[in-house]
Amino acid sequence: MCGRYYIDEETEREIRKLVGDVDQTLGAMAAGDVRPSQSAAVVRGDCRRLAAGQMIWGFPRFDGKGLLINARAETALEKRSFRESVRYRRCVIPARGFYEWNSRKEKYTFEYPGSPVIFMAGCYNMFDGQNRFVILTTDANPSVEPVHSRMPLVLDRTELEDWVLNDAAAEGMLHKVPGMLEARAEYEQLGFF
Repeated sequence: MCGRYYIDEETEREIRKLVGDVDQTLGAMAAGDVRPSQSAAVVRGDCRRLAAGQMIWGFPRFDGKGLLINARAETALEKRSFRESVRYRRCVIPARGFYEWNSRKEKYTFEYPGSPVIFMAGCYNMFDGQNRFVILTTDANPSVEPVHSRMPLVLDRTELEDWVLNDAAAEGMLHKVPGMLEARAEYEQLGFF
């Protein structure tokens, strides 16, 4: 599961390097945490090239109570809520890193070693005239599993165009195991023995 991530100035620079011309709706990104229901920068397809813009995090639930913020990559093509979006409206959510909490409510930060940006796979759809996205999640790899059983489907930089623009290649990526991440505890619990 991914319920909060963060961006910094380097995230914006990486987006600009990736897409070149940036959509005017992107504007200047504020560094800091991104939470569900907030607007955030995403990379999507536009006429067979990558483009960046703002979207809101979370699909409205059918019952009108809350948001769907994640979709399981393994079953997204089977779920009515996500099927068409995963097939035809994929996006990438760039971040410096993301947070997870373990069973004792201790907060951990995950980042990609040696890279200023993590690229999380997502999909989007339009609701009431607003583009909204969800983050795809997968089983946690060994770097995340001690903290949480799920993690974002993290893409390598070389996979971004295929994820966003190549329908056949994207379907195979739904089952990939993300690369290892660095974990940092917000604080370490001290023990006396």
